[in-house]
Amino acid sequence: MSVIRSTEARRTDTPNAAMTTLASPTQGGTGLAMWHVDMVPGREGPLHAMSTEQIWTFLTGDATVDLAGEVLTVAAGDTLVLPADTARQVRTAAGFTAVVASPTPSVAYNPDAVTPEGACGLAPRDADRIVPPWIA
Repeated sequence: MSVIRSTEARRTDTPNAAMTTLASPTQGGTGLAMWHVDMVPGREGPLHAMSTEQIWTFLTGDATVDLAGEVLTVAAGDTLVLPADTARQVRTAAGFTAVVASPTPSVAYNPDAVTPEGACGLAPRDADRIVPPWIA
């Protein structure tokens, strides 16, 4: 059993959100990663897919999630289960805080193998598959 101290949490900032890694394979976990997301009001993440299921529990705020063409609205207290290999994009008007869990290894990729316009430097490029730093 490992204890991961709050001082060992790893923060990754993107133009849309800050992800704070609470547990991951590089921090003593073996099969799961868990992180905290603080998404800035009025922002949207890039369209992408993940190779594994993710579970998001919203602690504050609200978001709209486009999940393979289905629009889902979630708010504080809601839990969202995002299936593997399904295109998704998260938007928020007011901002939100969520805790996310995912099996590892887990890779992010562009569902159409095309880098979305405006994708930040941490996003996968074209057909690349990457492990986001908050999951590593």
